[in-house]
Amino acid sequence: MRTRGPPDDRDPETLLEFGVINLDKPPGPSAHQVAAWVRDMAGVDRAAHAGTLDPKVTGCLPILTGTATRAAQVFDDSRKGYVSVLEVHAPVPSDFESTLAEFEAPLYQKPPRKSAVSRRLRTREIHRLDALETESRRALLEIECESGTYIRKLCHDLGLALGTGAHMGDLRRIKTGTFNDYTLSTMEDLADGLAFWREGGDAELLREVVSPAERALEGIPRLTVAPSAAREIANGAPVYAPGVIDDTLGGADESELVVCYTPDDAAVCLGHLVGDPDADTGVVVELERVLV
Repeated sequence: MRTRGPPDDRDPETLLEFGVINLDKPPGPSAHQVAAWVRDMAGVDRAAHAGTLDPKVTGCLPILTGTATRAAQVFDDSRKGYVSVLEVHAPVPSDFESTLAEFEAPLYQKPPRKSAVSRRLRTREIHRLDALETESRRALLEIECESGTYIRKLCHDLGLALGTGAHMGDLRRIKTGTFNDYTLSTMEDLADGLAFWREGGDAELLREVVSPAERALEGIPRLTVAPSAAREIANGAPVYAPGVIDDTLGGADESELVVCYTPDDAAVCLGHLVGDPDADTGVVVELERVLV
């Protein structure tokens, strides 16, 4: 097994091969196109984005590079945060705030016709819905919601509930899981960091843009396994109890997704918890994705 070593000590090539970029998506290209540009700029085989954004939408779009794309599923259930302009088709009603409060709940949504998923009725939860500003026929909304929520549909439904009609104006994503808009980097930042390093400069600019992919795994229950166990996991073996040397599962339920690390904090695999890590024998984690 080739080890990557501690996340903070990796050389630029290793960082790019197992990295994550908290990218500020520009307006115009699709999320898929942006991921392809990052792949080509970084010189890696693959890159994957953490949740589709329409071409006109900007903001927080984490991009996994190289082998880190194997961990893309960690974003599937991550909460999303948005700031959106609600264009109301009449003066904003006096009961606007109370109507917003009614939408802080699980909602039925059917994906629009131009979507990449089947158009089946499903529920998506709105965890928080606040009006940051209002004026005559517009409101600036901050939304925290379940992954897969269609904000355009939410705005349409708000208009129906208000009795005025409404549609979505500008939209910006400000949060994806543990990533937010306080640490965003642009495509230009990535290009500058790569160019400076490739021309013989140090990699500090690049490190400000590209983080070790372990950054994307923060918040997931974790186990630490012995180096000998990590070698077996790299060859497809499950995680056995004798190989576990520490855990911070935080009351994780059986079948929950967990991540395994070596003692130097390098990620080894994603898997599902199936046994007690404090037991003397037996399988503790069934593998989902090997990351080395």
